[in-house]
Amino acid sequence: MRGPNLPTISQFFGILIRMFFDDHPPPHFHAVYNEHKAVIDIQRLEVIEGRLPRRALSLVLDWAELH
Repeated sequence: MRGPNLPTISQFFGILIRMFFDDHPPPHFHAVYNEHKAVIDIQRLEVIEGRLPRRALSLVLDWAELH
Protein backbone atom coordinates (compact mmCIF):
# COMPACT_ATOMS: atom_id res chain seq x y z
CA MET A 1 0.00 0.00 0.00
CA ARG A 2 1.43 3.38 -0.92
CA GLY A 3 2.31 5.96 1.68
CA PRO A 4 1.03 9.45 2.45
CA ASN A 5 2.08 10.88 -0.94
CA LEU A 6 -1.24 9.91 -2.52
CA PRO A 7 -3.39 12.92 -3.43
CA THR A 8 -6.34 13.33 -1.05
CA ILE A 9 -9.56 13.61 -3.06
CA SER A 10 -12.02 13.70 -0.15
CA GLN A 11 -12.04 14.01 3.63
CA PHE A 12 -14.91 13.40 6.06
CA PHE A 13 -15.30 12.30 9.71
CA GLY A 14 -11.52 11.95 10.02
CA ILE A 15 -11.36 9.63 6.99
CA LEU A 16 -9.09 10.45 4.07
CA ILE A 17 -9.83 9.15 0.58
CA ARG A 18 -6.72 9.06 -1.57
CA MET A 19 -6.24 8.07 -5.19
CA PHE A 20 -3.89 8.22 -8.15
CA PHE A 21 -5.45 8.66 -11.59
CA ASP A 22 -3.30 6.05 -13.36
CA ASP A 23 -2.47 3.58 -10.56
CA HIS A 24 -2.13 -0.19 -10.95
CA PRO A 25 -5.22 -2.35 -11.65
CA PRO A 26 -7.84 -3.04 -10.49
CA PRO A 27 -9.29 0.51 -10.25
CA HIS A 28 -9.21 1.37 -6.56
CA PHE A 29 -8.85 4.08 -3.93
CA HIS A 30 -7.16 4.18 -0.55
CA ALA A 31 -9.03 5.01 2.66
CA VAL A 32 -7.15 6.08 5.78
CA TYR A 33 -8.69 6.42 9.22
CA ASN A 34 -6.28 7.05 12.11
CA GLU A 35 -3.80 4.15 12.00
CA HIS A 36 -6.08 2.03 9.79
CA LYS A 37 -5.66 1.79 6.01
CA ALA A 38 -7.59 -0.07 3.34
CA VAL A 39 -7.59 -0.33 -0.44
CA ILE A 40 -11.10 -0.45 -1.91
CA ASP A 41 -11.93 -1.93 -5.32
CA ILE A 42 -14.06 0.69 -7.10
CA GLN A 43 -16.07 -1.74 -9.24
CA ARG A 44 -16.92 -4.26 -6.51
CA LEU A 45 -16.84 -1.81 -3.56
CA GLU A 46 -14.93 -4.24 -1.37
CA VAL A 47 -11.68 -4.16 0.57
CA ILE A 48 -8.84 -5.74 -1.38
CA GLU A 49 -6.07 -4.89 1.11
CA GLY A 50 -5.89 -3.73 4.72
CA ARG A 51 -8.83 -3.04 7.00
CA LEU A 52 -10.92 -0.29 8.56
CA PRO A 53 -13.15 -0.32 11.66
CA ARG A 54 -16.71 -1.33 10.78
CA ARG A 55 -18.23 2.16 11.13
CA ALA A 56 -15.45 3.83 9.10
CA LEU A 57 -15.77 1.17 6.39
CA SER A 58 -19.53 1.73 6.24
CA LEU A 59 -18.99 5.49 5.77
CA VAL A 60 -16.35 4.87 3.09
CA LEU A 61 -18.61 2.50 1.14
CA ASP A 62 -21.52 4.96 1.39
CA TRP A 63 -19.23 7.70 0.06
CA ALA A 64 -18.08 5.42 -2.79
CA GLU A 65 -21.66 4.66 -3.84
CA LEU A 66 -22.40 8.39 -4.05
CA HIS A 67 -19.29 9.21 -6.05
